[in-house]
Amino acid sequence: MEKKFKILINNLKLMSNKGICIAFSGGVDSCLLTYICKEFNITAITINTQFQTKEEINNCIEFCQKYNIKHKIININTLENEIISNNPIDRCYHCKKTIFSVLKNFCKNENIEYILDGTNADDINVYRPGLKALKELNILSPFLKHNITKNEIRAYSKLIGLKTYNQPSMPCMATRFPYNTKLTAEKIETVKKGENILKNIGFFPVRLRLYNDLARIETEKNKFNEFILNKETIIKELKKLGIKYITLDIEGLRSGSMDL
Repeated sequence: MEKKFKILINNLKLMSNKGICIAFSGGVDSCLLTYICKEFNITAITINTQFQTKEEINNCIEFCQKYNIKHKIININTLENEIISNNPIDRCYHCKKTIFSVLKNFCKNENIEYILDGTNADDINVYRPGLKALKELNILSPFLKHNITKNEIRAYSKLIGLKTYNQPSMPCMATRFPYNTKLTAEKIETVKKGENILKNIGFFPVRLRLYNDLARIETEKNKFNEFILNKETIIKELKKLGIKYITLDIEGLRSGSMDL
């Protein structure tokens, strides 16, 4: 693992002379990529859309401030794109195409040669239509190129002292809705508020998947008993958001359940 990262860092150093922009979401992958490039000529760019939470954006700001990394936030309204708001099966492709096109324009104006993202070697084994957009726009994915897996990213992050090494995954808010259902700012806000309610009760990580007025909640299986003990509070608070039916998914928390 360490040999892989040594080669990776040497390659990144060679690229830095022409400028590097890192698509910085604040997740485990992009935090490590940004950190190991912090001594180079880089700009970390966070794209803020309706699909991110305030907490995620604040974490990005704090991380870059902590390590003195040049950071810029670009706000865009992805829901203005009707294809994205209609949430087709390949929504991620259209969303990535929109976001990274904005990054391409920024880098062109700033004379930055390379755009990097945190895609890792495991991402090609699951449904990731956004990878097509990255390829079309010539976005570079160093972890993928050097066959670095998620577990290796976590292990190396821990090795060098990054607190993000055990941070839960942060999939975008669009993954909380079934494909081919209209995405609106109001629906997304309902999910954000609902998940905050659950987190404040003690459930984290957690996913609230919304099907019109029905919520399918995914939490870790060892939290099921605690969930039942808190069911009256959960029901009361979620119904205030207009959610009529509240269900606990007994398969537990898992990635990509909307892609089955």
